[in-house]
Amino acid sequence: MNKKVRFEDLGLIDYKKCWDYQEALFAEILAVKSSNRKDKKSDITKNHLLFCEHPHVYTLGKSGDKNNLLVNKEYLEQRGATFYKINRGGDITYHGPGQLVGYPILDLDNFFTDIHKYLRLLEEAVILTLREYGIKSERSKGETGVWLDVGTKNARKICAFGVKSSRWVTMHGFALNINSDLSYFGNIIPCGITDKEVTSLENELGKKLCINEVKKKLKIHLVHLFKMDLFYNEKDI
Repeated sequence: MNKKVRFEDLGLIDYKKCWDYQEALFAEILAVKSSNRKDKKSDITKNHLLFCEHPHVYTLGKSGDKNNLLVNKEYLEQRGATFYKINRGGDITYHGPGQLVGYPILDLDNFFTDIHKYLRLLEEAVILTLREYGIKSERSKGETGVWLDVGTKNARKICAFGVKSSRWVTMHGFALNINSDLSYFGNIIPCGITDKEVTSLENELGKKLCINEVKKKLKIHLVHLFKMDLFYNEKDI
């Protein structure tokens, strides 16, 4: 099993451009698996971990309700935001500057073939990262993501998840609010959940954080939990 994972920090990147890049990496892995099965080969499949930020954008998962977008196209244009209906699970969410988005494109045959375990480990990496900042977070039963004050009137989400998996290959991922402009969440019903708010590290701690510092901490936890052998793209060295 190949546990080597190529890490790339793409910085601030257009959502569609990054989505196309994900799709290309995803298709490449699936093609190797298909060839292995067809020709009875055992070629190694690659794994990738992408970190990035996006300009203001709303994305709607394949099972989502477009009515959870509360504004029209003209208003989105005024706010400098775009909208895409995409092929991940989940409902609607927002991405924007100050939010750390992670896209693990992994062949889970290299790790474990359990999509629920995969999601729980992603959540755990975020929970452990937030703990380093003195923030107690947890899962909320029946709701994906990482939350604060679960079971109270003040329950709020700090990290959203939405993934796609085919033949144990994953794409899409998570979005952790660090220094996000939370006003953009007011244009949607986030993840289709009407009775809970969203928050960010900045909102909880009362100060802006160094996103690169958060990236480093989260990356360490992902490597440990997934037992990854991480290596870097040349442009990140």
